[in-house]
Amino acid sequence: MREPKKIRFILNEILEKITPEKEDLEFMKNYVKDFKSQTEVKIRKLKIDAEIFVGGSFSKETVMKKDVYDADIFIRFDKKHSKEFSKLMKRIFIGTKNLELIHGSRDYFRVKVKDNFFLELVPVLKVKTPKEAENITDLSYLHVKYLNKKIKSKKILDEIKLAKAFCYANGTYGAESYINGFSGYALELLTIYYGGLFNLIKNLDKENKEKIIVDMEKLYKNKPQVLMDLNASKLESPVILIDPTYKQRNALAALSDETFDKFKKSCKKFLKNPSVKSFEIEKIDLKKVKLGANKKGYEFIEMKISTNKQVGDIAGSKLLKFYNHLSEEIGKYFIIKNKGFGYGKGKCAKCFFVVKAKKEIILNGPFVDDVKNVKKFEKEQRDMFVKGKKIYSREKVNFSLKEFLVSWKVKNKKKIKSMYVNGFDII
Repeated sequence: MREPKKIRFILNEILEKITPEKEDLEFMKNYVKDFKSQTEVKIRKLKIDAEIFVGGSFSKETVMKKDVYDADIFIRFDKKHSKEFSKLMKRIFIGTKNLELIHGSRDYFRVKVKDNFFLELVPVLKVKTPKEAENITDLSYLHVKYLNKKIKSKKILDEIKLAKAFCYANGTYGAESYINGFSGYALELLTIYYGGLFNLIKNLDKENKEKIIVDMEKLYKNKPQVLMDLNASKLESPVILIDPTYKQRNALAALSDETFDKFKKSCKKFLKNPSVKSFEIEKIDLKKVKLGANKKGYEFIEMKISTNKQVGDIAGSKLLKFYNHLSEEIGKYFIIKNKGFGYGKGKCAKCFFVVKAKKEIILNGPFVDDVKNVKKFEKEQRDMFVKGKKIYSREKVNFSLKEFLVSWKVKNKKKIKSMYVNGFDII
């Protein structure tokens, strides 16, 4: 299907908005270039068998305008150094200003260049084939190499930036566990495969009875072979994207059904009413939400949750897990009319709930012949009744959400701590 002129006009407008300022881009590119050169000199002096390459959007010139920029720099070590990454990384980057150690599946360094510009220094293993990889980051070099061969025009570079901007705006950009969305690499592959953002949206928005499978290099003979060859965990995502550098890998394994549904809703909205707004992050006006809740007689609560875990994917996933657990607990006593969760890059997240109290809830008790637990249940509950072979009780919900949360927090101190939450406060 041909791209409508109206959509192209909007996309061209967006391109201007998402392209970084020339001065900022030149500064970052030159800084990365100089840093790379200086690091290469250090590696030679230390006689370490390693090479350095730039990955991410900086390697492909698909940098998108944002509040904070990250440049990925990979140190590719020979196999003989596979057990000493940490030691060698320290030797190479000792003395580097604003250096921070980040713990992950493999430790790496983060360097603050400016308030809005960081370098991420990542150790990887030098592999000839994907099967030799010990960590997903070891495939980064192969990914960069493949994409640089495939990206042959400014047009496709622009389309990749548009795809990233679209997903970033609707909250589906990132493979992190608190997002479960499209990684940058996956979006690059999909944009190349479909030939641009419009076709990507049109094809992924289709109501497919069968699972969507994209095998851009035709590494498999057919779809049934894909389903037979990949293990079950790699087939759970709503879209299967065969990594063109490694046929046993689904590059979209992190994509959840929830996030994909969110993406498709954004696609439908954009196709129905093409607008610049589809590329702008929709900020929830909590004052309006609160006002709307009060008008309908609902209760509004806003909370701040904090964790003691490392910022980024770890902190974000722990905070999201706690928010989901809290939602379940609240849902036992209240009808949740609206809710929201937001995490940035720190150790804190904010969330809100709009609820209506249930009149009463039915609590499951023990079996009638379970004497010990029946006595315990009788001490804790009042309005009890027997149905079948079990005892139940009715509990009136004559308390507010605020009162419930204050009480729940006191009763569940151990549970909260076990979920790595060290702060849980109503704002």
